[in-house]
Amino acid sequence: MTDLTLDYLGLDALLSEDELTWRDTVRAFVRDRIRPNIKTWYEQAIFPVELVPEMGRLGLLGAHLSGYGCPGRSAVEYGIAALELEAGDSGLRTFVSVQGSLAMTAIHKFGSEQQKQRWLPGMAAGDLIGCFGLTEPEAGSDPASMTTTARRVKGAGEGWVIDGSKRWIGLASIADIAVIWARTEDGVRGFLVPAGTAGFTATPIEPKLAMRASIQL
Repeated sequence: MTDLTLDYLGLDALLSEDELTWRDTVRAFVRDRIRPNIKTWYEQAIFPVELVPEMGRLGLLGAHLSGYGCPGRSAVEYGIAALELEAGDSGLRTFVSVQGSLAMTAIHKFGSEQQKQRWLPGMAAGDLIGCFGLTEPEAGSDPASMTTTARRVKGAGEGWVIDGSKRWIGLASIADIAVIWARTEDGVRGFLVPAGTAGFTATPIEPKLAMRASIQL
């Protein structure tokens, strides 16, 4: 008989045995590693960075992506994992979504082969953290209103110079790589910016009430 406290919508009946096994694996992780600690993390506004490699080993990071060390799970399995993580804490589920659905997916879909090889295996393993720099203080998440710009610099140090600011960017202060979106002469483009790049600064929003076991910039 279905336990309505765990399956109020009756979703279990729609899942295969493999999907239910995966659900139980993620649920156990939430039960053992998140629930006993979330009160303290929430009250003290702590993001438990020590969980990131554990999430990587479990296959939660970039779960729906294939190759480059990514788990290659289905969209349903990814959704199941997100549902279980959300039951533990919204901030920790948000980290998994930002890492996998935003930062890793952008690199996986649009990055060069060199960029994919450089960043995706470490991000899937939880050894590297990514952030997704789209939202701005005035423009929100509307790319058409974006004010951040990128201009090409030619010569011996050929590359790009990015000018602008972003806001409400999850995990940026501890990220290793940032996917930054900016306006160029050819339209909006994405740039991979290592956190140690000159001019890159990230200041967490403090204090805040929501997403306390996460970091927003």
